[in-house]
Amino acid sequence: MIGGGGKTKCNIRHASQTYRRHGFYCICRTNDTMTDMPPSSSPLASDAEPLLSAVYSRYAARQYAARPELAARVRELARAPLTRQWIEQRLAQLGAPRDESVDDNVLKRALRLVRTELFCAVMERDLAGLADVPEVTGAMTDLAEVAIRRALASISAELHALYGMPLNAQRQPQTLGVVGMGKLGGRELNVSSDIDLIFVYEDDGETEGGSRAPISNQDFFTRVGRRLIGALAEHTAHGYVFRVDMRLRPNGDSGPLVCSIGMLEEYFYVQGREWERYAWIKARLVSDVDSEAGARLAAQLDAQVRPFVYRRYLDFGVIAAIRALHVQIRQEATRRASSRRDKADDIKLGRGGIREIEFTAQVFQLIRGGQDAGFRIRPTLAVLDHAAALGLIARGAVQRLAQAYQMLRCIEHRLQYVNDAQTHAMPVDEGERAQLAASLGFADYPALLAVLERHREFVGRQFDQIFADKRGGAAAPAGAGNQALGKIGSTAWEETATWIWSSALADEAADDELRTRLASLGFNDPPAILSRLHAVWQSARYAGLPERHRTRFDKLVLRALEATPTHCNERVDATLLRFLDLLEAVARRGSYLALLVEYPAALARVFAVLGESRWAAGYLIRHPQVLDELLDDEALVSPFDWTEFKRMLLARLADADGTEHQMDLLRHAHQAEVFRILLLDLGAHLSVEHISDRLSELADAVLDVTLQTVWPQLARRHCDVPRFAIIAYGKLGGKELGYASDLDLIFLYDDHDERAAEIYALFARRLITWLTMSTGAGTLFDVDLRLRPNGEAGLLVTSLTAFRRYQLREGDAANTAWVWEHQALSRARFCAGDARIGAQFDAIRAQVLAQPRDARALATEIAAMRQKVAEGHPNPTALFDLKHDRGGMVDIEFIVQYWVLLHAGAYPALRCNTGNIALLREAARIGLMSETQAEQVGGAYRTYRKLQHALRLDGMDKARVPPERVQVERDAVTRLWEQVFGA
Repeated sequence: MIGGGGKTKCNIRHASQTYRRHGFYCICRTNDTMTDMPPSSSPLASDAEPLLSAVYSRYAARQYAARPELAARVRELARAPLTRQWIEQRLAQLGAPRDESVDDNVLKRALRLVRTELFCAVMERDLAGLADVPEVTGAMTDLAEVAIRRALASISAELHALYGMPLNAQRQPQTLGVVGMGKLGGRELNVSSDIDLIFVYEDDGETEGGSRAPISNQDFFTRVGRRLIGALAEHTAHGYVFRVDMRLRPNGDSGPLVCSIGMLEEYFYVQGREWERYAWIKARLVSDVDSEAGARLAAQLDAQVRPFVYRRYLDFGVIAAIRALHVQIRQEATRRASSRRDKADDIKLGRGGIREIEFTAQVFQLIRGGQDAGFRIRPTLAVLDHAAALGLIARGAVQRLAQAYQMLRCIEHRLQYVNDAQTHAMPVDEGERAQLAASLGFADYPALLAVLERHREFVGRQFDQIFADKRGGAAAPAGAGNQALGKIGSTAWEETATWIWSSALADEAADDELRTRLASLGFNDPPAILSRLHAVWQSARYAGLPERHRTRFDKLVLRALEATPTHCNERVDATLLRFLDLLEAVARRGSYLALLVEYPAALARVFAVLGESRWAAGYLIRHPQVLDELLDDEALVSPFDWTEFKRMLLARLADADGTEHQMDLLRHAHQAEVFRILLLDLGAHLSVEHISDRLSELADAVLDVTLQTVWPQLARRHCDVPRFAIIAYGKLGGKELGYASDLDLIFLYDDHDERAAEIYALFARRLITWLTMSTGAGTLFDVDLRLRPNGEAGLLVTSLTAFRRYQLREGDAANTAWVWEHQALSRARFCAGDARIGAQFDAIRAQVLAQPRDARALATEIAAMRQKVAEGHPNPTALFDLKHDRGGMVDIEFIVQYWVLLHAGAYPALRCNTGNIALLREAARIGLMSETQAEQVGGAYRTYRKLQHALRLDGMDKARVPPERVQVERDAVTRLWEQVFGA
C-alpha cells in the first residue's frame, strides 16, 4: 500500500471486553504485589467461545486459520499442564519416536507441530490464569531439551551408519554434548526465546568407519552440530522450533562450531573473559547424560567450568566488572531507544528490568560461589533466596524482587505471545497497550504502568544499593599500563591528552582538573566526557585486554582526545563518545586496533564518519569489519559494477563452508557495499537520488545472488533453474531505497509442474530465512510480503496466471485487486530471478495501468485512501512530517499515481517506472499541469527527500522539520492537490 496505509495491521478492537468476560489474566493486584489468580476465577473459554489465545495473539490466530483442527486440540490440551512425557508421546504420534533414526523432514515436521501446539496451549493456560510463570518457562524448557535430545539422537544414528562411532585414543565411544546457556540452562526459557548453545565433545580421535571412510571426531561432531541447528532453527512450512544462537562458544563466530574439552580448558585459561564467567553460571548439559560416554563428558565439563566461573576466594572484583557490563547494556538500550521509539521502554534491559534482577543474583554467585556451593544453582530467585538465608540481603527485599520478577516475566510473555517475537519492549500503540493491560487485569494501561513503575523503581534502587554497598571491597581497577607509553607528541594538547588518559583517571581527586583540561582541549561537556572515560578505564573489557592490545587501545584514545576537536568542532563530544563505543566493540580484535593505529588516514575517516552521522556511527560500531573499506582509496572512487559484484560473490559462496558461512559472507558483502555508498554520501559525492539508485541496485544484486545460491540447496527442486521471479514494490520498486528501508516483495512463478506451488512456497520460505535471519554477521533485510495478492491472507507465492487474473479483475469479483493495489503496482518492477517472468509481469503491469477508469470514482478512492494514510500516521507535534503530513511526499505520490491510473492508457510514457519527478515532468508535457508547477512540485519532492535523508542519517526515526523550513514547498504541493482533487 502506498504510504503505508494498505499494510493492514491486526485489529484488536473490543479485545478488553473479551478478556474481562473470560477473566483473562494471570495476576491480580493486592497492594502492588503479584498473586496467582485461582483457577476458578479465570476459566478457559467454553467450546462455543473463541479461544483466548486466538483473540490475543496474531500468531495463534494465523496458526488456527492454517490448521483448522488445531483450535480444538489446544482447547483440550489447555485443561492441564503440558508435561515432558506429553511432548515425547506427541512426537512419537507424529512419527518421531524416541531413540529411533527418522527422516529429516519427518523429524522437522514433528518438532514444529509439537512446538506450535505447546506454545498455543501454554498461552491459553497463561491467559486464563491457570499457568504461573514457572509452569510457562518450565514447559518451554522441557520442549527445548526434548527437541535437542530427540534431534541429536536421530542425527547421530544416521551419521553413525555413514562414518561409524567416533572413538578416542583409548577406543572409547564419544558423544556430542549440548550445553544450554542462559535461560535454557536455568530452566527459565521465555515463550519466544532463542536458545544459546555450545557444542562440546570429550576427546579428539577418529570414527571407526561405516559405509564411508572414517573422519575426525571434530569433523563428525561439526556435521552433527550443523544438522542439529537446522533441525531446530530452519524455517519450514510448519515454522521453526527454536532460534539457535551459537555466539557464546569459545571465540564466538570466529571459533569452531564444536570444541573438545581440552580446547575448552585452554580457552578458559588463556582467553576466558569476565563476561563469559557470567554466561557460564547457568550452563547445563542438556543432551543425554545417561550413557557412559555422556556421564564421562558431564563430569569433565563440570571440572573445567566450575573453577572458571567460581573463584576459590571472595571475588569482590566482580562488582566493578558487572557494573561496567551493566553500563554497556544500558548504553545499548539507550541508543536503541533513541533511534527506535517502539523499543524505548524495555522491561529486560531498562532500569529496574529483568537483567538487573539477574545481575543482583549473579553478583552473589560470583563473589561467594567459590566458597559456598549453595550459590552454584541456576534459577535466579533460588539464588536470591539463598542469599537471604545467609543474611546477605533482607528477606523483605528478596520478596519484593521476586514479585517484580514474576510481573516482569509475565509481561514479557504477554508481549511475546502477540507475534511469537522475542521482544521486551512495552507497546506504543494505544490499542496494544489496552490489550496488554486488560489481559493482566488492569483497568487501563496507566494503571498497569503505575504498578510496573513501582516495581522497577524498587529493583533499580536495590541494584544500586547492592553494588554501592560493596564498592569498598572491590579490587582497584586495573591501570592503563601506560608507564612506558610516554607522550605521543610534544604539543600542549598532546601532553594534556596523555596526562588525562595515562595518569589522572586513576585519581578521583583529580576530577576537577580533568574537567578543566578537557575543556581546554575543546570539549563542550567535560563532565559527560569524563564520566565516559572513567567507564572505559574501569571496564572489565579494558582491564582484560592483553598488554599489546591495551597499548594500541591507549594510543587510539590519546589520538581521539587530540584529534576530534580538530576534525569535528561542531560535534566534538559526540565524535569522541562514539569512537570510544567503537573501540570497545573491536577491543578484542587486535587486527582492527592495529589497522587504526597503523593507518592514520583510515583513523581520520573514522572520525569523519562518527562525527557526521549518528546512523553511520551505529552502522560502523555494529559492523566493524567494514573498517577494511577505509583502506582502499581506489574502491571509493571506482564505478559500481554489479555484474562483477555478483560474479565474485557467487564464487565466494561456492567455496564457503556450509550455509551459516554463506549467510555471513552475503551479509559482509552487503555491509561493505552499503558502507562504501555511505562514505561517498558523507563526502557529498552522490546526490540523494543516486544514493537510492545505488542502494536499490545493491539490493537487486543481493536478491539475485541469494536466489541463485538457495535454489540448488533445495532438496525437492524439479529443475536446474527456477521459473521464479521476485517483484519489488514500494521504495525498492521505485528505486528510492534508504539505508534502513525494508523490502516490499512478492514472489511469482510460471511452472506447470503439479508440485510447483508447494516447491516454490518452500523456496520462498527459505529465501526469506536467508534474507532476514540474524546471524553473527547481522541481518540482510527486513522483508515485507503484505503487498502480495490478498495480503497476509494470501499465498506466499503466486502463479503468473493467478496474478494476472487478480490484477485484471478476471473471475471471482471478491478476489480481485483494490485500487490501492493498482497504485502500488505503479511503483512495482521485476528485480531478480527469471527475466521471462519479469517481462510478462511488465506486460501485465502495463495492461493494468492502461485500463480505462472513471475519473470521479478514482479521485474519490484515492482521496479516501489518502485520508486513511493520514489517520494511520498522526503527528502530535508542531513540526511538519515531510512524508505523511498534508502537502508532503505522500500527497505528491498520490497525485502522480492518480494521473498514471487515469491517463496511462492514452499516454504510454506514464506507464514507465521512472520516479515521481520524471513523471511530473511527463504530466506537464501532456498538459495535466504547467511546467512551472512541475518544477515547483518536483523541487519540493527533491527537497523533502534530501531533508528526510539528512534526518535519518542523524538517527531520527521521524522525518519532521519546523513548518517554516518548507512552507514554500508545502504550499506548492497543497495547491496542486486542491487543483487535482479539490479542497
